[in-house]
Amino acid sequence: MATFLAESNKRITIDFIRHGEPEGGDIVRGRVNPALTGLGWQQMRRAAALTDDHLPSSSTPQWTHIISSPLSRCSEFAARTAQEVNLDLIVDERWQEIDYGDWDGMPASEWRKVAADQFKAFRNDLAALAPPNGETYLDFRDRVLTAWTKLADHEDGSHLLVVTHGGVLRVILPTVLGMPLNRSFPLYIPFACLSRVQIEINKKGENSALIFHNGAECQSVPPLD
Repeated sequence: MATFLAESNKRITIDFIRHGEPEGGDIVRGRVNPALTGLGWQQMRRAAALTDDHLPSSSTPQWTHIISSPLSRCSEFAARTAQEVNLDLIVDERWQEIDYGDWDGMPASEWRKVAADQFKAFRNDLAALAPPNGETYLDFRDRVLTAWTKLADHEDGSHLLVVTHGGVLRVILPTVLGMPLNRSFPLYIPFACLSRVQIEINKKGENSALIFHNGAECQSVPPLD
């Protein structure tokens, strides 16, 4: 993340949540716009510590802002959550998934074949990933990082919920961790993955840290003896 100077110390917390299971089965989802399944809603409520009636519980974070991709699999959950916690919803196109162009909506089994050469080259060159009639990876990366950088403009003590996509998180999380963007495959980012990042800003610059990743799953794992 770009470094800038601030007059005083500032700390901002961001909860990133990937959408839950969408309708349509095992297909490539970029700008295609399926809604969440019932399971998808359940996954997201669990990750966000909301009740079955979508109401906040004692464990629900005290968000101050909710930001969402405009795509239905994100925005419908974000809108309902914003309503229940009495916050305005900010819909920002920069947080939507990459435009996969001709690949969008393709069965994943077919896509793995037709896209294999590009992804193989992508491991050595970010510019190699350019879905036909879609968005190049470099344009996608720049769009997402622009949105990420703007989060630091929020006031001290802000706690943001950003409802977004797996591809977006494969830009944000490696950036926070200092990983190459084309080496993010070991990161497990399932449906409704909730990750918390904290940004700290002072006169010396800006630092970000991953506080936890896939938090709902972590809560369900029993402690070690």
